[in-house]
Amino acid sequence: MWISRGTLNAIEIFFVEKHVTYLAWQAWLRADNFIAKVKVQTWINNIEDDEFVGVGARFGTTIEAKEKYANRTRVFLSDPADCCTTLKKKLAGDILLVHRGHCKFTTKAKVAEAAGASAILIINNRKELYKMVCDPNETDLNISISAVMLPQDAGASLDSSVKSGASVAVQLYSPDRPLVDTAEVFLWLMAVGTILCASYWSAWSAREASIEYEKLIKDAPDEMLNTETTGTSGVVDINTVSAVSFVVIASCFLILLYKLMSHWFVELLVVLFCIGGVEGLQTCLVALLSRWFKRTGESFIKVPFFGAVSYLTLAVSPFCIAFAVVWAVYRSISFAWIGQDILGIALIITVLQIVRVPNLKVGTVLLSCAFLYDIFWVFVSKRWFHESVMIVVARGDRTGEDGVPMLLKIPRMFDPWGGFSIIGFGDILLPGLLIAFSLRYDWAAKKNLRAGYFLWSMVAYGSGLLITYVALNLMDGHGQPALLYIVPFTLGTFLTLGRKRGELKHLWIKGEPERICPHIQPVQ
Repeated sequence: MWISRGTLNAIEIFFVEKHVTYLAWQAWLRADNFIAKVKVQTWINNIEDDEFVGVGARFGTTIEAKEKYANRTRVFLSDPADCCTTLKKKLAGDILLVHRGHCKFTTKAKVAEAAGASAILIINNRKELYKMVCDPNETDLNISISAVMLPQDAGASLDSSVKSGASVAVQLYSPDRPLVDTAEVFLWLMAVGTILCASYWSAWSAREASIEYEKLIKDAPDEMLNTETTGTSGVVDINTVSAVSFVVIASCFLILLYKLMSHWFVELLVVLFCIGGVEGLQTCLVALLSRWFKRTGESFIKVPFFGAVSYLTLAVSPFCIAFAVVWAVYRSISFAWIGQDILGIALIITVLQIVRVPNLKVGTVLLSCAFLYDIFWVFVSKRWFHESVMIVVARGDRTGEDGVPMLLKIPRMFDPWGGFSIIGFGDILLPGLLIAFSLRYDWAAKKNLRAGYFLWSMVAYGSGLLITYVALNLMDGHGQPALLYIVPFTLGTFLTLGRKRGELKHLWIKGEPERICPHIQPVQ
């Protein structure tokens, strides 16, 4: 396997930074009982125009869910513009366009209703949307019209059209999201499948290395007794120090992303992602093709800076580079997520092949640190930064981009609101390290699936990820860090099984079963 030092450094950087993304950065808009998104289809002089997205208020009547039942209604400007005092003109079931400010949302709605409006559109004073709720002391409200807030740019467009004398009409409806989105099902399968493939590859490589090692000992036992050997070349074993350091390094990098988040910084992340993706895709393709082109894979040529490189690697590399470049250039098109997922999965599998946890102790420290890290930067960071740092970074605020590239995503296929279901690389990589370790241990100990740890670890990971999706749909639309659920399931299952079987101490310290060296003869 050919891995340049510079590229390995890039992969290691990506291994640290994968956690800046978390499972669903659009979740704040998902729950109907938190805020309701509203589609505002516009007509200018009876010609269909732009469609805007607003949010409905927690008071007033429920907005129609189906487009075919929603009425097209004419829009008039409020006079006064803030709709805080009695209007100068009566309306006949029209929709009133007002500006935010100077009084409560409920006051605007009552004034508009008194003037005969059927609904009220409130133009926000910012580009972002804001939830409209009642004050705690407002317990006796009798508002029978709908209220919808529009972002500043959408409201300004409608305002200018009405002021220009054009006939403006809108249609308000709020379609329901499906209870279970197929995108989440496919994303679950993608995450579980990635860990499954990476674990088997890691275990297969470890077994081949073990066989080669035993052959060397059998052929030259005296020399091997006096020589220290490491198991598999090109493998990086994590220790407890690096596991703890992960939290500090990842936190510093996350703050750096948060402070420097801009268009050019996302471009830099795209370049780093492409470097890691090219290396991952190349490594996976070479490993697959070498089964059919064995001689090409075992024939090497010296390349400056990179050293000995196989002819198969040279043949595959241009394709991988071209694939990554095409994705980077056209990443904004609708189906670019396919290329991003291919590069991301290849990178994750490669990292899980290179980076390993040697025992359960290191795996426990690593996942425990990641567990605390995820919770802190999603929930606790609001105390100091007045917003969730991880959510802001994952969403790609202030960049003009659709989030940072270090994640897998699938478009919501049957969701009327569109968008993507996403999962961060860290939510696959970190549990994947422990699961890959479990399969290597099972194979070395010659355990079957039921008696081993791998099957139950995979079931635990799948269950934890499933619970994460359930939490996203139940907890008022608040974004959830996936490791909050995945780590207790995965690590808890491993520790419980190890203790029940009496193997916990051995797993914790050595991480591999006892082996009798073939050159040592048993005592007669």
